[in-house]
Amino acid sequence: MPRMAKPVSDRAASLALFTAAAFWGLYWWPVREIGAAGFSPSFSVAFFNSAPLVILLPLVIWHRKTQFAHFRQTLLIGCLMGVGLGFYATGLAVSSVIRVTMLFYLTPVWSTIIGVFWLREPLTRPRIAAIVLGFAGLWLMLSSGDGFSQPLNFGDFFALASGVFWGFGAASIKRWPETPTTMTTLIQFIFVILFCTFVGRVFFDDPLPAMTALRNALPTAVLTSVLILLPTSFVMFVAAKQLFPGRVGILMMSEVLVAIISASILLPDETLSVWQWFGCATILSACLIEVSGRSA
Repeated sequence: MPRMAKPVSDRAASLALFTAAAFWGLYWWPVREIGAAGFSPSFSVAFFNSAPLVILLPLVIWHRKTQFAHFRQTLLIGCLMGVGLGFYATGLAVSSVIRVTMLFYLTPVWSTIIGVFWLREPLTRPRIAAIVLGFAGLWLMLSSGDGFSQPLNFGDFFALASGVFWGFGAASIKRWPETPTTMTTLIQFIFVILFCTFVGRVFFDDPLPAMTALRNALPTAVLTSVLILLPTSFVMFVAAKQLFPGRVGILMMSEVLVAIISASILLPDETLSVWQWFGCATILSACLIEVSGRSA
């Protein structure tokens, strides 16, 4: 059977992924804007991720013959990605944008460990170096210069948990690349909503948002989620299936750059110590070493 042609070139897919990831560097802004309208952090994330369902549900129903193929694998990937995104977005809403973004980018470390034990990938020297550097960066990020003196706060814990779930999700996409993208994206959003609603009610005892808050936040939620969040999520899933993992990891670092620059400019409280900036550099070095060990 002849090999099917790729829908777009690798160069176009790379540019699309780089741009999509850069927009994700601004994920914190609409979440916090919705929170300012009267939402708790967890419910602001749930509301932000609700609008795309209006588009995705009809698409999945219309193409149900293809979208329900490999449903178990699709459900697993969507669940892992959704819970990971729920942890990450809630962390952005309650803690430092820069710290949460950088701690999330320990994902290549978790992906390496998962790949070795689950996908039977080889544990090479570059990967060992990436793991060591990643944990060294974590130590520096949680340090104020006089030792391990800053315990994990809620945002830090959520960022670390998000990276673990996202790492499992990425490994699952690699293991089952035949899963339908639209259904995967739909399930991801559903699990973000379910996860954040559960966290808000059970862990934080957050009140349900008032009708006034819903009306005030609706334009921001709809415009940013439908016009930006939905298409960029779709692009990232499609590109991750087409491009080599090393290239994907490098291109997605545009999210880090945009998050750091935007938070530094727009949020005056976003300050890190010299040790923590060293931690950022160390984590990024771990990412580069890990992805350079794969085919790019």
